[in-house]
Amino acid sequence: MYKKIYSLIKKYKNIVIARHIGPDPDCLASQVALRNIIKSKFPNKNVYAVGHSVSKFYHFGKLDKIREEIPKDSLLIVVDTPDKGRVDGVNISDFAYSIKIDHHPFIEKFCDLEFIDEQASSVCQMIIDLCDNTSLRLSKADAEILFMGIVSDTNRFLYYYTSAHTFEIVAKLIRKLKINTEELYAKLYARPLSEARLQGYIGMNMIVTDNKLGYIKISSEKISEFGVDSASAGNMINEFNNIKEIIVWMTFSQDPKNNIIRGAIRSRGPIVNEIASKYGGGGHKYASGLRLENWEQVDNFIVDLDNLCKKYIENNPEVK
Repeated sequence: MYKKIYSLIKKYKNIVIARHIGPDPDCLASQVALRNIIKSKFPNKNVYAVGHSVSKFYHFGKLDKIREEIPKDSLLIVVDTPDKGRVDGVNISDFAYSIKIDHHPFIEKFCDLEFIDEQASSVCQMIIDLCDNTSLRLSKADAEILFMGIVSDTNRFLYYYTSAHTFEIVAKLIRKLKINTEELYAKLYARPLSEARLQGYIGMNMIVTDNKLGYIKISSEKISEFGVDSASAGNMINEFNNIKEIIVWMTFSQDPKNNIIRGAIRSRGPIVNEIASKYGGGGHKYASGLRLENWEQVDNFIVDLDNLCKKYIENNPEVK
């Protein structure tokens, strides 16, 4: 598979790299690093990383604004995106050939070539493996970007899909390219005081059901009061990982600019991505996201997740 992807990269002069809407560090890091890696190997190619930018993740690098029409004989690479409806910034049918590189559970086939590795910790890990198995090469700067993506998607190597291979490739980045992990952690986890205060608000106001489901609904007015953006609550979902009284926890924050409500879900047992898919979202078994249209949908989703938690506790009485 690696050789096939490399041969396609080598074949096309114009390459566009896209990812999912509402980007997280893994998809941004893998997208930007892959662009840089290809440009370094093939400086005469036109390579673009596209999609809506997120100022919070500026340290991963700038995205590209394409000012001219992309030729029809171009290659599209979509990273970290399991379904067509979540691809940001491009129309897949506009390209001569398309490649998907993803580590989410399969939802649908929408690219000509699909490289899916559900065992990979992140797409950033898959990009490093691509370099290790072809003549593409990593610079120190791109290794640092990919390291931050891995750290973020594994929540500092805590999640179940962190493997021995994950640690092996990170060790190699440290040993061979001398990346400074302390500096990179500082970049990745620096945040404004406003977000720390929002985190305190979430902790104080989270509702916890009898079935160990924790959730909070944050209105646009509350978002404005704290001076944060609508994605902030979802970005800090992992801060609530170790609360004994909950097994699933969720944040919902209103985004009036895009007329949606953003939801972020984490779990320490119940598989949540199947219910998230029912509502148009998705992700991993224990870490998913979705976008809903109104608070009524949010309430219905909460009921479904609460029932899921109830069944999980009934089947696993040790968690009571």
